[in-house]
Amino acid sequence: MSVEYSVISIGALSRNRLWGESAAVRSSHATTTAVFDEAKIILVDPSLPAQALGPVFNERTGKQLAAVTDVFCTTLRPVHRRSITALPKANWWAYGDEIDGYRAKLASLLDSAERIDPTEAAQIEADLKLLESFRPAPEKFTEQVTVYPMAGASDGSAGLLLTPPTMSIVIAGDAVLTAGHVALGQVWEGCDDREKALETLRDVLELAEVIVPGHDNLCFSPGRWV
Repeated sequence: MSVEYSVISIGALSRNRLWGESAAVRSSHATTTAVFDEAKIILVDPSLPAQALGPVFNERTGKQLAAVTDVFCTTLRPVHRRSITALPKANWWAYGDEIDGYRAKLASLLDSAERIDPTEAAQIEADLKLLESFRPAPEKFTEQVTVYPMAGASDGSAGLLLTPPTMSIVIAGDAVLTAGHVALGQVWEGCDDREKALETLRDVLELAEVIVPGHDNLCFSPGRWV
């Protein structure tokens, strides 16, 4: 059986600079994708509100959310893991560098928040507790599903490379924001390292025929379909 995938929910940016938006005009949510290979069902970036995720997952796959075996977050930013607690029996994964880097960032924020804002400190402590349930992702989930490091958006950003017999598909997370960013060769203005992000974008465009962006519907790589 060849690896299969389905976009569960198309993401959106709270503000899209390509559309001339300088402030948030909508709620941000990440594109959520399901990957099916062997006995695994991998849900990537569960971003819908928890009450909506199960019904939408069923609409797109015909399956119940309890069937998900693994959750992979391309980044640990909250919008990419918004409804992860709706999947308590699945294995939770992120790239190892992302887990370490995000834990260090939270610890640094906690030091300041404890002195300034007790409410904010409590939220950071809750995020640190949640982080304990994440495990460093393996190099491969299956022979056709590989974890692909995509530094730039954050140092530990990573996507999934799917390799069915006829094409390569990359689930990119914030390494590729939208189809518009693909067309223009642009990266997210909020990325941690712009030069790394541009290098990653070039790699993705060379590698994949099909790209699932972090906040848009799937698109085709212009460099692979000429």
